[in-house]
Amino acid sequence: MTTTAGMADRQATAPTVRMADVIASLALATDLAEGQPLEHSLRRTLLAVWLGEELGLSQRDLSDAYYVALLGSVGCVLDGSAFAGFVKDEIAVREEMAMLDPSQPLKVAAFFLRHAGAGDPPLRRLTKLLSLGRQSQAICRDVALHVGGLLDLGPAIKEALGQCDEHWNGKGPVLGLKGEEIHLAARIFILAQDVEVFNRLGGADAALTVVRKRAGKIYDPRIAERFSAVGAALLNRLQSESAWDAVLSVEPAPPRLLSFAQFDEVACKVANFIDMRSPYTVGHSPMVASLAERAALALGVPASEAMALRHAGLLHDLGRAGAPVSFWNKTEPLSGEEWERMKRHPSLTEIVLARSSSLGHLGTLAGLHHEKLDGSGYRGLSATSLPLTARILAAADTYQSKLEPRPHREAMTPELAADEVRRQADHGKLDRDVVEALLSAAGHQPQRDKRPLPAGLSEREVEVLCLAVRGLSNRQIAEALFLAPKTVGHHLENIYSKIGVSTRVGATLFAVQHGLIAEPIPS
Repeated sequence: MTTTAGMADRQATAPTVRMADVIASLALATDLAEGQPLEHSLRRTLLAVWLGEELGLSQRDLSDAYYVALLGSVGCVLDGSAFAGFVKDEIAVREEMAMLDPSQPLKVAAFFLRHAGAGDPPLRRLTKLLSLGRQSQAICRDVALHVGGLLDLGPAIKEALGQCDEHWNGKGPVLGLKGEEIHLAARIFILAQDVEVFNRLGGADAALTVVRKRAGKIYDPRIAERFSAVGAALLNRLQSESAWDAVLSVEPAPPRLLSFAQFDEVACKVANFIDMRSPYTVGHSPMVASLAERAALALGVPASEAMALRHAGLLHDLGRAGAPVSFWNKTEPLSGEEWERMKRHPSLTEIVLARSSSLGHLGTLAGLHHEKLDGSGYRGLSATSLPLTARILAAADTYQSKLEPRPHREAMTPELAADEVRRQADHGKLDRDVVEALLSAAGHQPQRDKRPLPAGLSEREVEVLCLAVRGLSNRQIAEALFLAPKTVGHHLENIYSKIGVSTRVGATLFAVQHGLIAEPIPS
């Protein structure tokens, strides 16, 4: 446990981090989940802000446009769980979706029919298509209710983030808002998102053609008209500026600087958000971060380095956004190609954080979390390339992963998990001293004090909720808790009603927000 004095030491040595660095890095991770090149979201943000200036927006409206443009696609990190049940690679499908014309519903339906349930009979594929639409929309609503709030960006931005799929003509797929019912920042986002894609793939003429064609249907005609007049100049400007530096330069004034405690809180929220990409990893990163920090302090690592290790632990799995959800949830062995893609996620974490001068060092460390002393890790680095903090992070990730269920196995008991990391130390994969310090830290965690449960939930309802967010079916929950499946169904109905959500993604967001899954959940 970190002492008050230790916390003070960490705060005294903590560097200041700009909120824009954190949000822009999260935006890069959403580029991975969308199947778009890195910095797609940054270029979209520059177009949104520059177009807002051309429209004569106030500083408040420009601020809304900035944050909404950065985060407007963040829901795709989580609604991939809806796609995963219907397509093998939702990232590849999303990449193709970017070119669809949403004003032509028959073509959109045909696209999804080709991809949803590929290999199934036509009737079953149609059923999957309809189910996919319903689930994706519900998840978007639940995510929209939380994302802006998680990062404390204010109610206007939170509202706009929930409207980024709306169409000017009222035929959008989620809320059906029309015209100026749609938040201005969301209207700008919708146009800037498409313009960036079509400009990159077809040049300025292709982007301008799309804007003119969709004006009054998908886009606000006033915004489309203004872009048609200035778009060529904005797109030319886009080619001449460093996207990362330019996005930081247009951050709304004054820049929002995060104290140590604030950065730690935001990093924890980002970690929880990424972890929810799969039910098997919910709550994983904060536990890894806590274990790593405590082990580091026990090994005599200076407080500033232990703090950096904690933050690297929180952010170490950002790169998971770049591998399809179906890979993480697959019960069968991965194919060679799937395994190679999944092994890239530590490198993707490093790449996502590398652009930030205040987060880059965390990415360098986080990118080593699957390395082994004998060179058998994901990137093939050996002991001479692995500092003590990297060895600690690798051991913490290995131990914590064993405590959690995976598609191919149940969660291990703490005793079996300890045996496994000791076995890896015996075989020269993990550092022996690190493993013993880690296990010592893990074995002396104080029990959490009893506290009132949120939203009037009962202890049994919390048990059901925690198993549900791990992806267990009603029947599996019933077997784990010795209940009838019908009883589990009644519990879930009551839980959803009490916490005000309609999907398991929404329930997961609630459970993480209220600290209900801080401890490993039994399978």
